[in-house]
Amino acid sequence: MIDLLTDSGTGAMSSQQWAAVMLGDESYAGSPSYRKFEQVVKEIFGYRHVIPTHQGRAAERILFRCSVSDGDIVPNNAHFATTLANIEAQGGKAINFMTPEAMETSKNVPFKGNMNIEKLEEKLSTCRARIPLVMITITNNMVGGEPVSMENIKAVSKLCRAHGIPLFFDACRFAENAWFIKIKEEGYANRTPKEIAREIFSYGDGCTMSAKKDGLANIGGFLAMNDGELASKCRKELLITEGFTTYGGLAGRDLEAIAVGLNEVVEEEYLKYQVGFVKFLADLLVQNQVPIVTPPGGHAVYIDAGAMLPHIPREKFPAWALGCALYVEGGIRGAEVGGVMLGKPGKPTATPSEGKNVENEDDAVENDDVFESEEEEHEELFRLAIPRRTYTESHMRLVAVSTEKPALKTFWFITCHRKYCQSEYRKAVVYSTVLSATVPSCATRMSRPLIGWPLYFLCHVRVMQGRGALVAYHENFHLSLVFSWNTKSQRLVYTEKTQVILDIFHDIYIPLESVA
Repeated sequence: MIDLLTDSGTGAMSSQQWAAVMLGDESYAGSPSYRKFEQVVKEIFGYRHVIPTHQGRAAERILFRCSVSDGDIVPNNAHFATTLANIEAQGGKAINFMTPEAMETSKNVPFKGNMNIEKLEEKLSTCRARIPLVMITITNNMVGGEPVSMENIKAVSKLCRAHGIPLFFDACRFAENAWFIKIKEEGYANRTPKEIAREIFSYGDGCTMSAKKDGLANIGGFLAMNDGELASKCRKELLITEGFTTYGGLAGRDLEAIAVGLNEVVEEEYLKYQVGFVKFLADLLVQNQVPIVTPPGGHAVYIDAGAMLPHIPREKFPAWALGCALYVEGGIRGAEVGGVMLGKPGKPTATPSEGKNVENEDDAVENDDVFESEEEEHEELFRLAIPRRTYTESHMRLVAVSTEKPALKTFWFITCHRKYCQSEYRKAVVYSTVLSATVPSCATRMSRPLIGWPLYFLCHVRVMQGRGALVAYHENFHLSLVFSWNTKSQRLVYTEKTQVILDIFHDIYIPLESVA
């Protein structure tokens, strides 16, 4: 199996990191390992207060617990799922202000991760009292891992400071964002990634960080900020759920490994390799005519599942279906970023007060359907996140091969049912993998319902050394039948297990003969 589910904590640590593990000081309070960790964080991020946590989502929980109240609004270029969930857990509303080109997956724009400045300015002007902080996610994980430009960061910072609102970064992939600024934005070609990162964070008031990404560690994170009063509240919250303020749920050896990893991740040679490796996979997929988010980001390649599987409607979750098919086809695991991950409840029923004039800002916010009116419908994406320093080019070639669209095969089918003796013949197109199903006619409705529901039949036939599998996809269940193919008689020979399944489900399509 090639596991591209996430790049979080799945990478390989360097020999220097493993050596640092052996130096870990496990003192409960005041560990020297924390001091090393704190020093490195301050050198790169520049914030006065550094609070370790066991991972990024713990930093989010503590920050929002201490800053977000019921009914508050937190804008972002695009919230990651855990960020959104932690805001909602406090009764807040998370709003994504993406640029118009962010969801145009095929459009080649250098900084598609940018915040929509116009929408942010409008929201700050109308709902200032309900916005405790603004966030920017670098890189923008929800729209293909796309970077945010320094120009955009400056503009957001200027707006926030004009309104007296703190700006926090979701900084888990800060080094890759710094690298994209270096190679794509004018005026930064001669700056080091570390210098660029330091400038990025100078425009903010704090950050949450998962060290499992650009900390190059298997566990860990931190919360950093300049506000001493907020830091004091966060440390008290840390004591309740994470641990003492100098370890925050981590062992001393973890703090040592993160300190080394943070220095390694801003090295130019490493970033050139990492971003180049992601582009290598992206180029292979493009060669195979697989639609992806372009340009590729720095930690993952995002397949546009909606464009790849146009026959599957959004409400049937094409990105989820693609993930299942890739796992069956090549043993490749990835992550759905679409209707399943980002799905929201339906719009609430209208209330009697709707349509009336509002007299104050509080009423305006209460009736503001933020998710419905502010967020555009997210694309159906499937993320192939590449663990850092783990896989080789050969692995990526296998991933690319698994997405190839094989030649179509045509068979005759017969519909069998216990209640009917007559055989009904129908010609149907069968694809050797669901990935190749690009023609809407590949889904054929059966003439009779199967256990009360219509069956939208889509076949997956793989014949290898005389064996294969026939898979019927139904909106409510998944049926897999094992068979042997008799090349002389052009018949399927079913196993005893398969016959039991046939007896249960009564109604399926059975290939009778091959058609040239």
